Amino acid sequence: MPCPNKRSRRNQLQTDSLTSGLVIEAELVEMERGEGSFSFLLGFFFFFLCFSLCCFSSSADTSPQLDQSQVLILVALSNFLPSSFQWNATSHPNPCNWKGVNCSSTSRVAGLDLAGVGLSTAAGFFEELCRLDSLLWLDLSNNTFTSIPESFFSNCSGLSGLQHLNMSYNGLTRLQNFSSFGSLQILDLSRNKLSGDIDLQLDDLAELQSLNLSFNSFDGSIPSLRKANGLRELMLSYNHLAGEIPTEISLHKNLTILDLNWNQISGRIPDELGELTKLEILLLSRNQMNGEIPNTLSMISNLYRFAANQNNFSGAIPSGLTRFVKNLDLSYNQLNGSIPSDFLSSPTLLSLDLTSNRLEGAIQVGSSPRLFRLRLGQNSLSGAIPQTIGSLSGLEYLELDGNDLSSQIPLQIGDIKNLTLLNLASNRMEGELPKELGDLRQLVVLQLQSNSFTGMIPEEVFRLTNLITLNLSQNSLSGAISPAIANLSELTNLDLHGNEFEGPIPDSIRSLTSLIELELGDNRLSGTIPKMPDSITIALNLSHNLFSGPLPSSLGELTQLEILDLSNNDFIGEVPKSFANMKSLTLLDLSNNNLSGTLPDQLTKFATVIISGTEIRNLTDLQNTVSKKKKNSAWIIVVAIVGAVIGLSAVAIVLVLIFPRRFYRVKDEQPQSEESTPQIVSGHLITANDFHRSGIDFSKVMEVVCDPRNIELKTRFSTYYKVVMPNGVSYAVKKLNWSDKVFRVENHEKIGQELEALGMLSSSNIMVPLAYMSIEDDAYLFYEHVYKGTVFDFLHKNSDNVLDWASRHAIMLKVAQGLTFLHGCTQPIILLDLTTKSIKLKSHKEPQIGDIELLRVIDATKSSGSLSAVAGSVGYVPPEYAYTMKVTMAGNVYSFGVILLELLTGKPPVNNGLELARWALNFSTKPAERELMLDSRISKTSLVVRSQMLSVLKVALACVSVAPEGRPKMQQALRMVYNAK
Repeated sequence: MPCPNKRSRRNQLQTDSLTSGLVIEAELVEMERGEGSFSFLLGFFFFFLCFSLCCFSSSADTSPQLDQSQVLILVALSNFLPSSFQWNATSHPNPCNWKGVNCSSTSRVAGLDLAGVGLSTAAGFFEELCRLDSLLWLDLSNNTFTSIPESFFSNCSGLSGLQHLNMSYNGLTRLQNFSSFGSLQILDLSRNKLSGDIDLQLDDLAELQSLNLSFNSFDGSIPSLRKANGLRELMLSYNHLAGEIPTEISLHKNLTILDLNWNQISGRIPDELGELTKLEILLLSRNQMNGEIPNTLSMISNLYRFAANQNNFSGAIPSGLTRFVKNLDLSYNQLNGSIPSDFLSSPTLLSLDLTSNRLEGAIQVGSSPRLFRLRLGQNSLSGAIPQTIGSLSGLEYLELDGNDLSSQIPLQIGDIKNLTLLNLASNRMEGELPKELGDLRQLVVLQLQSNSFTGMIPEEVFRLTNLITLNLSQNSLSGAISPAIANLSELTNLDLHGNEFEGPIPDSIRSLTSLIELELGDNRLSGTIPKMPDSITIALNLSHNLFSGPLPSSLGELTQLEILDLSNNDFIGEVPKSFANMKSLTLLDLSNNNLSGTLPDQLTKFATVIISGTEIRNLTDLQNTVSKKKKNSAWIIVVAIVGAVIGLSAVAIVLVLIFPRRFYRVKDEQPQSEESTPQIVSGHLITANDFHRSGIDFSKVMEVVCDPRNIELKTRFSTYYKVVMPNGVSYAVKKLNWSDKVFRVENHEKIGQELEALGMLSSSNIMVPLAYMSIEDDAYLFYEHVYKGTVFDFLHKNSDNVLDWASRHAIMLKVAQGLTFLHGCTQPIILLDLTTKSIKLKSHKEPQIGDIELLRVIDATKSSGSLSAVAGSVGYVPPEYAYTMKVTMAGNVYSFGVILLELLTGKPPVNNGLELARWALNFSTKPAERELMLDSRISKTSLVVRSQMLSVLKVALACVSVAPEGRPKMQQALRMVYNAK
């Protein structure tokens, strides 16, 4: 896995050059698959990219020669630049070939690209810039400027011809008057800390064509910019702008992009917006707007993306809106009436989201063959799903849950061959499941719960080998569970509870080695419990059935299981002693069975045990009753599972309930005799450090790891042991608890190559293995034993030792550096499960990201890696994982945002069933109250600390944006965290 060696802080902080500032915020433009018009700004981006490449590749013979006065200015500017720029004759005799310098054909400096080079507000820098009177474009983005000298604006006539200025991703706090830059066409000041009156400072820019002020702290009203007659792009998202959209905005006849997302704008959408005939993108999401959607918008032939979700719009949706719009999102409003009959008859429509409104009536499908996402859930739609649904041949995501739909699933559903997610839950649908479901070979999520389906599960369903989630609960399905269920090898969540299934659980269930949750309660299943896959970690529910016989001791092998419900059956005998191995149990319900005897000694020390209606005896008061705190936490989990049963449909909750964790497996770890110590298949030293190479003794390690009493820490995927070598040096040895058996003998060479590559990484912010060894199907990794605990421990367990702001900010910064390092590899390395538990602390200010061996190396051109299961722990999983089933860099950014929120608020990732990210996004709609979100133990120590914490809070909120395209890249997040202090 090609990856850069250890970089300096300056290089780690460096982001994309000129292009990063000129490209539109990722949230603004969701380019249709291979189509879509380039914006004016994007066109300039490619022009300058090509221009830059041409200039950089020019030979000294063909490049223009600068006059001596401009050479001297560049030499003076070089004093402010890092040594890597080398603006001198040694690097190249022609200054036009110096890094970041672009020259015109008239031998003048036309452009400077100084993005991400560590520049700050230093005396003399801007004065030298003012002397470059030929400068047309200037990129100073991704630096650490906090202010710009007043003289740059009042006495810089040399730059009067400047056309393009990019100062995004800095720490600027005050918007100054730009009237002296009358030639400016493109101005990007996004992602700073700016506030003040926009109109007052920018109103004189008559030539302005593109203005990006997104991600700042501007309040007041939307600027009119009345003199900028040629304005094409206005981007003001993620500010505190209030008031209504002024009708005067329609005077900007050339406007192509209007982005007002995430403000506090109220009132209606003015009809006059329909006069903007060149408008391509209109973004009004997450505001406080109301009224009806004006039908004048349906007349804008160039409008291809319109998002106004999460407002208070009401009334009927105007017809004709999808005639031109390709991406339409009106979700989470109060729209009523029926869906216009022409909505699903557009040949160019790509995505339609009307989730959570008050829509009613029938679904009418015409011809929209390119539509790939259709979300109509949480409305009051009725009638049958039309047979014409099969004409939507390009559909990948279909969500119709939480409506009043009836009748049967149309057979034509099988014609949608690309369908990845099908959610028809919580309707009034009936009849048998059509065998045509088996034609949906790409299906990953199938949710049909809480309907009235009858009959058996068609055998064809068991051909859906890509399924990860199958939920058929709360129906009237019957018959036996087919042994063919073993074909669903990727399944992580299987929920069949609340039906009429009968007969035994097939023995083939053990083949589902990816399964983490199995819900079979409230059926008529009988017989004994077969061997269960030891990957089950979340819940195993077999309650309210007809099972009989003794409880199998093999259940004790589910050492990471959290909830086990065996209540209301006919089990007999004693509770197996092996149950004591299930140390992760939170709830064990054995009630209403014919069980007797006593419970294993240690069982009630870590679990809430319910034994009413049994003959189990000799429990102490401590064993019969648990603390209120433990009982509450156990029932919170139970409530969450019940919530899944009744079909809660909010995306964040669905993620928590359906995709809560990645699967894993832990063997039953019992003390072994010396004779049973496993043979080492292979042991390999990775580190080049002679001290470690001579000190690591693989045979000594096996003596230690075979005794569970030496376990020091268990995480979601790993078990850590402390091993003291014969030379007295301690090492942390980590056993990988994977259930996909990738560590079998035949895979040792492949896995070894991956671990060798990981061991070559050089970053102080990442846990890098020193050595590894394998035995049969297990692998062990060696690290220096220098850790004081995890970030989670210090935040949520150690109440006596509160991390101060300096420590928290250092953790934020260095974790961001580590992620930027991993994402910056030639083939980006993506974390499967990034949490505060996977970040170890060498000291309060020295974090290291662990579990990097759980990564998959991906194709850099795709920026994602397909997995056999949804990755992540509860509270850290981004919403899009429910649809894409892929782990992405944007998903890592989301998890990083949750970690920032934990460090800022002191709250855990999930509290009382509510995810921290969702709580923060809801709370943040009132900017004046954001201070209340902060950990008061830290924020009240000084005004400076509070200000810095609020700055990082903006970064965190951007990172946990619901839309992945609205999140910053890790390099950008790193820069913003760095600039906050």
